[in-house]
Amino acid sequence: MFSLLSKRPWLIAILLSVLLVLWLLGGDVLESRTDVDAAQPVAEKSLSQVTVSWQQASPVPSKQVLQGQLEAWRTVELRAQVSGTVERLDQHKGAAVAAGQVLLSLSPESRPAQLAREQAEVRQREAAVTAARRLRTDKLISANDLLKVETELANARVRLSAAQLAMANTQIRAPFAGVLDGRQVELGDYVQPGQPLLTLVDIARLKVSAQVPQQEVAKLQLGQPVRVELLDGAQLQGKVHFIAAAAEPGSRSFRVEVSVDNPQQLRLAGASATLRIDTGAVMGHALSPALISLDKAGRMGVKWVNAQQQVVFTPVQLLSVSSEQAWVSGLPDKVALITLGQGFVEPGEKVLAVEAGEAR
Repeated sequence: MFSLLSKRPWLIAILLSVLLVLWLLGGDVLESRTDVDAAQPVAEKSLSQVTVSWQQASPVPSKQVLQGQLEAWRTVELRAQVSGTVERLDQHKGAAVAAGQVLLSLSPESRPAQLAREQAEVRQREAAVTAARRLRTDKLISANDLLKVETELANARVRLSAAQLAMANTQIRAPFAGVLDGRQVELGDYVQPGQPLLTLVDIARLKVSAQVPQQEVAKLQLGQPVRVELLDGAQLQGKVHFIAAAAEPGSRSFRVEVSVDNPQQLRLAGASATLRIDTGAVMGHALSPALISLDKAGRMGVKWVNAQQQVVFTPVQLLSVSSEQAWVSGLPDKVALITLGQGFVEPGEKVLAVEAGEAR
């Protein structure tokens, strides 16, 4: 072949021309491919694609749901103020009693005689003061003598008041209208001062106590209406009447009490109940419960895409939830929620967001 090319040099020229043309054509194809690759958007080659749906916030009634316990409005343990023997049980357990009604009577012992002596002593001292004042007017006694007689009268009156009180304390009376819920003594028992005798409860009105988390207590106000749901499905209406000023050290929660009228005096004290407190309205979003996730800190939140096409995780508060829909607050008023692919992207990551219905 080399001998042939040496004899015919024009073939060399033709061969070189063909090789040059092939080299030029190969460069154009390579450049064309490079240009096409460069023209493709970087996002389509490397960014994760997610499906988003635009959501607009709307007002949602806000309720605080608490677990509480019904209690009697007032409970008092009546104790003996004087010593004596239980002489009479004036009311039986479970009886409805009026304020001031006698519930139990103790033996008077020597108190009636002591009372009579003190009454006579007071009358005698009053007569002595009257005479001393007359003598003082005529300047027949000194001012100090008159003062001494008046002091003796005052002391006698104090002793009389003590004797009257001791006599009154032999009868145990109801300090308020209620139900005699317990009796710790029996007829004939001898009691000492301070010994428990009876338990009286007021159930014409009830209170429901519950604990409110510290982040929720600011939403509560005195007088807010409350629906009280009992375990049997019955419902009572009440109002917030007490909110603790300080949280309990252990739970960091605040005690709340709800007053509930109980005109029929139903025996509900001690029962459990669910409190539903209306706290106004908040702006919220309705979404599928599947879109709610937890971040690394354990906070509950939702992922969405901002204007820079970046994934954002926003903690939310759950307002209500069912198997099909959840209402949450804490998101921007208008937000592009990630409805598909949110489990494969992380906050801060740039993504290719496609609206629902346009995904391919």
